[in-house]
This record gives sequence, C-alpha cells and structure tokens, in this order.
Amino acid sequence: MSTDPPAEPPRRRGMSAGRILLLVFGSLIALIGLAIAAAGAVALIAYGTQRDDDGYFSTSTERFRTGTYALVSEEVDLGRGVDWTAVDPGDLARVRVRAESAAAGAVFVGIGPRDDVEDYLRGIAVDEVDDVEFDPFRVDYRLRPGTRAPAPPDAQRFWVASAAGEGRQTVEWDVDSGRWSLVVMNADAARGVAADVELGVRVGILLGVGIGLLVGGLVILGAGVTMIVFGARGGGGGSPADAAGAEPGSGVAPPGREGGPGPASPVRLEGDLDPGLSRWLWLVKWLLAIPHFIVLVFLWIAFTVLTVVAFFAILFTGRYPRGIFDFNVGVVRWSWRVAFYAYSALGTDRYPPFSLAPADYPATFDVAYPERLSRGLVLVKWWLLAIPHYIVVGIFGAGLWWSGAWIGQGGYGEWGWGGYGGGLIGLLVLFAAVALLFTARYPRGIFRLVMGLNRWSYRVLAYAALMRDEYPPFRLDQGGREPGPAADEARDAW
Repeated sequence: MSTDPPAEPPRRRGMSAGRILLLVFGSLIALIGLAIAAAGAVALIAYGTQRDDDGYFSTSTERFRTGTYALVSEEVDLGRGVDWTAVDPGDLARVRVRAESAAAGAVFVGIGPRDDVEDYLRGIAVDEVDDVEFDPFRVDYRLRPGTRAPAPPDAQRFWVASAAGEGRQTVEWDVDSGRWSLVVMNADAARGVAADVELGVRVGILLGVGIGLLVGGLVILGAGVTMIVFGARGGGGGSPADAAGAEPGSGVAPPGREGGPGPASPVRLEGDLDPGLSRWLWLVKWLLAIPHFIVLVFLWIAFTVLTVVAFFAILFTGRYPRGIFDFNVGVVRWSWRVAFYAYSALGTDRYPPFSLAPADYPATFDVAYPERLSRGLVLVKWWLLAIPHYIVVGIFGAGLWWSGAWIGQGGYGEWGWGGYGGGLIGLLVLFAAVALLFTARYPRGIFRLVMGLNRWSYRVLAYAALMRDEYPPFRLDQGGREPGPAADEARDAW
C-alpha cells in the first residue's frame, strides 16, 4: 500500500505584472499606431483622388448674399511671429478663392491683414461669416452695423492678394504667418453683395505627410503588436474552472460550491451578500470606486484591442490565445468585483482588490478556457447570433459599463452602454439601497434577482467577446451561486 501523500491540484499562476503591462501598453500603442497609419492612408487617398486638375481640394460653389456692403470671413490666425522663411510657403499650402457676381456687375475678392481690414471697414455695415456648412449648404452671418459707405476696395494697398472685375475672379495666395481676413464686395463698393464663391486649398507637403504618417503609424503599430505577442505568450496557468476539474473545451462548468456538478455553462458568476452592510456607505461608493474606474478605462481599451486580435487568431487557427484569454477574463473579473461593490449589486462593503487574478473576495467570475473554437462561428456570433440577447440585456442595463464598450461594437450600444447599475438592475439596486438605508437589511429576493440579471448579462458578454461558442441560455439563474442540477430550474426560468 502506497504511503505517498495524495497529489495536490496544480497551483494556478496568475499573469505576471510584466505581461499585463505588455498587453495594456501594447494595445494602447497599437491603437495609436493604427490611428496614425489610418490618417496617413486617408491623406494619400485624398492626394490621389480628391484633388482637381490644379491640385486643389475645393468646396462646391455656393451663393453668399448680404444686404450690407461686404462679406467678411472670420479671423484666420496663422501664428504671429512664426518663422516661415525656412520653407517656401507655397510648398506648405496655397489658398484659392473663386468668386463671381450673382448680378450683372463686377465683384471684388481680397485677402488682407486682419487689422488693416478692420480699419478699412470700421463704421461700415458688413456681415461677418460666422459658420458655414456645405452638406447641406447653410451659412450663418453676424451683422456688424455701421453708417458710412466704404471707399472702393481695389484702391486699397494693404491686400496681399486681390482680384476685381466681371465674370469669375480668382485669387491665389501662399499662406503666411499672421492674422488674415477674406473680403468679398462689389467692385464699386455698392451696398448689396451676392456672389457665387468656391474655396480651395492645395497642400504642397500632403504627399510627404501622408507617407510619413503611414510609415510611422505602421512602425508604431508593429511595436504595439510585438508587445502584445510577448505579453500573450503562454498562459496564466489555467482558470479556476480548469483547476477544479472541468474538461477544457467541454462546455461543462466545474462542480458548484453548493454541491453537485454545475449546469452546462462554462461561464461562472457568483457573489455572496455580506450580512452587515452599512446603511449609508452606498451613497459614496461611486466616489470611492473612482480609482477603479480610471484603471478600468485603460483595461477595457486593451480588452477591446485584444479581442480584435483574438478574432483573427480564432479565424485562422481556431484557438483563442491563452495569454490574451486570461487577461480578458481578468478584466471582466475585475469589472464584476467593482460592479458588485458598487451599483450593479451593492452586495459588499469590502473594497475590491486591484487585481486581474482570482482573489479572496465575495464576487467571483471565471470562464473555462476552450481548447478549440469554431472558425466560422466567430464571424457571426458576436453580432448576428447575439442580437436576441442584446435586446434582453439592453433592458436589464446590466452593470457592464466597460463591457458595454466591447458589446457596443456588436450593434446594440456604445461606450458607457450600461453604466454601473443602469436599466432594470439599477432600479432594483436603488430599491435595495433605500431599504438598506431605512431598515439596515438588503431584501434577499431583490439580491437573488439582481444576481440572475447580472449572470445573464455576463454570459452574453463572454459569448460576444468570443470566449466561448456555447450559446448563452435564455434562463434567469437567480441567487448568489451558480445553480446545480438539483436546483429547481423551473423556479428561476423566464
């Protein structure tokens, strides 16, 4: 008879701080690089497709009209004291203005220093263009009243670029430092101006800027992806569900702590209601949880980026990278602890730990790691197949403030979709908070229902975030613990 002691279950190793930082900062850097590269690509596409034959990006020709003596643009400030001599201004940008009188007469177009234009038009009734929208066209004017008539504009000597005459008049000007104004008038300085105007700009360095942004963005993106790859290498040693004996990828959760094997759900969300909750602490928990909210913002940004990475990994390999999986489960676990502490449950007064790993805390969340995932299902499950659940969970308004950041990409919300305790969950938790304030007791029935609503919502989150292929059940499993087979499922079902 062997005297060897029984083998201990493998101890779970959490993700190291270095790997977590690599995943978080790698995701942020990759996102920044992608944005820069996208801006460069847009600049190159615009350079190749949106310019006219003269290389200008132009607005449509629209009619501007005023009963005063002049149309004046808002001040254009290009930086006073800026040294532009190192580069030919024409290589930076050139502005083109085309204008034609809408009546039978001559039109004047001029660009001049703002101070000189103000001196010229002082005491003269003019309309200053306050805002212009081109699709659809709409212009707002700001009237500047006056009583005297202006001198002919073409006789002034301060214009840096001007044109006057009948028919279409064109002014081109190489941008320079200073404060400038564009003026459109009748050439004879008569009251009542109506002109068809087109504005254009040619950016001489657009090609170089586009190439620089694209190349620089790709380099930054590559650096971020490299950090993600190193951070995602290997695994965190398995989830508690795995350590408890569940067959990875089997879709069967480990035995529940209430006895007997759990239901056929690999997603486990539990919470134990503290018996001695403070009457008033819930009034300030939103303030106490702010440090968590700040950290979770960055964690959910990383979660979103890494879920996109996992999408392509599953599509091409059929596997969810274990390091990314452990990180993403940890982010949801952290969020659930804060939600349980705050306004998705108010189930405990113990302050949540700043940790992705499992901890000794009344609220727990875990997902059994899948060894294989469907390559085809990953294309449709997060948006099309989950739509019925999105509708139901949208009514719950489950406490997934940052979870909504990802699920919102699936088509039923946006950043801040749920908020901690929005919708039906928020209403129920508010009732419980008021009862707690006046009776020092949290109604058990409300707690059981709130936990069921949260459990449903987090199962949908795990499915939408590509963590499992098993379709979430349309079942309201109430109570703090995951139900076992002996539980009366008909009692908790909808």
